[in-house]
Amino acid sequence: MAKPARKPSHGGGGIAKSDPYAGAAARKGKSKATGNNIFKMNTDIGQHILKNPGVAQAIVDKADLKQSDIVLEVGPGTGNLTTRILEKAKRVIAVEQDPRMAAELTKRFQGTPAAKRLELILGDVIKMPELPYFDVCISNTPYQISSPLTFKLLATSPAPRSAVLMFQREFAMRLFAKPGEKLYSRLSVNAQMWAKVDHVMKVGKNNFNPPPQVESNVVRITPKNPRPQISYEEWDGLLRVAFVRKNRVLRSGFLGTSSVMEMLESNYKTFCAQNEIPLDDGPLDDAAAADGMDVDAGADADNDEWDGIMDVDDEDDMPDFFKEESDRKSKKLQDNPNRKKKGKVSELVRAKVKKVLEVDTELADRRARLCDEGDFLKLLYAFNQEGIHFN
Repeated sequence: MAKPARKPSHGGGGIAKSDPYAGAAARKGKSKATGNNIFKMNTDIGQHILKNPGVAQAIVDKADLKQSDIVLEVGPGTGNLTTRILEKAKRVIAVEQDPRMAAELTKRFQGTPAAKRLELILGDVIKMPELPYFDVCISNTPYQISSPLTFKLLATSPAPRSAVLMFQREFAMRLFAKPGEKLYSRLSVNAQMWAKVDHVMKVGKNNFNPPPQVESNVVRITPKNPRPQISYEEWDGLLRVAFVRKNRVLRSGFLGTSSVMEMLESNYKTFCAQNEIPLDDGPLDDAAAADGMDVDAGADADNDEWDGIMDVDDEDDMPDFFKEESDRKSKKLQDNPNRKKKGKVSELVRAKVKKVLEVDTELADRRARLCDEGDFLKLLYAFNQEGIHFN
């Protein structure tokens, strides 16, 4: 894979840019100590240091690093993995959110030959607008960012050669889950669409300091090469809609969710404008509106709202805040006597969605948890043929 030109790091080479961490280093001695004599770990952001050197070495070995590799390490902590990565790779880009940890990492390598090959970025990897170029990602992943980190890596272009990641065991099992299994989700479909996922090893909680409350697994994600020739954003957009309620039939998930239909209508108008397709967006006459309501009464009965970003596997998994917000929006719409009437474009899009679900794919009565990669590809192709897009 050809490496694009990389912009020079700001602030000089290696870990010489240590000013952001100087304050944290000075405060280190005032922090409450633990068994590792550094400071109290912040478990709220997933700080569990891997203390078993054998496990750390096994993780790096499974990454199959080359001497020319640039490695992205997420959450390096105090550098137990970093040390072993630097022994095998050309360069390590370590992204650390906690200034205290960054100070420890700086101190560990300062004055050593490896310091020039270590670039330390202080910040939240998920909030970074773009990741720097890297060949391999290795991470003792903070469990709170497991899902967004996985999606961010899957969407990275050019794709890395591989990623060796430590996850909470249940999350790791979601990566392998097949249609019909309890843990099958949007994550499962996305991971298996874009990459080959291999289980590397189980890691018990006692290998960490402090020990987490759950067991862990290490997985290796190898992006497919060549990459599937579809838009990642559009593919993921379709899955977001399908899995917002994975136990409901797709007819209800699309036609019975007003926010989804409004989003598809807006996207269709954009598509028509870009392709100079004329649209009549006038109001429906009363007879047509009544006919449309009769046909879709069952689908609209739930009147669910969709926020476009949630990755909920089961309704019971939804945080209370989102349940309350959904109920509030639903009641507001039902009680509003001035609720916007459906127009001609709205009914046209509804008819296209029904055609795709009921005629073109015959998936209207299937549940997302039972659909495989081929079913979702069929859906996306059929929607696109009707001018309906998800990005």
